[in-house]
Amino acid sequence: MNDALAETVAKLVMATKSHEAAADSDAGLIADVDLSILGQGEKRFAECERQIREEYAWVPQSIFASKRGEILQRFLARERIFATAWFRNKYESQARRNLAASIRKLIDAGLQ
Repeated sequence: MNDALAETVAKLVMATKSHEAAADSDAGLIADVDLSILGQGEKRFAECERQIREEYAWVPQSIFASKRGEILQRFLARERIFATAWFRNKYESQARRNLAASIRKLIDAGLQ
């Protein structure tokens, strides 16, 4: 693999860490693919939330809930969750509903 290609791939992988697309349409697309779980149906989104909790089972519940709430709130506070029009049109509304419901669950459980 040449250096330019390796650099491009590294940049695209890093787009999934920050989920910030900047001005790069490829990075925006990759970030949107990664975030598309947020816009899935309620049942699938809830399953993903359970899987994330299992992945971080070693973190005390109160800390997990607080930090998870912060992460979800940052996405919800964005003007647009998705960088590309296609993903926005397909997933934005459901993603906002899922995020709000998940944050409410954390708050209702008194965990945040």
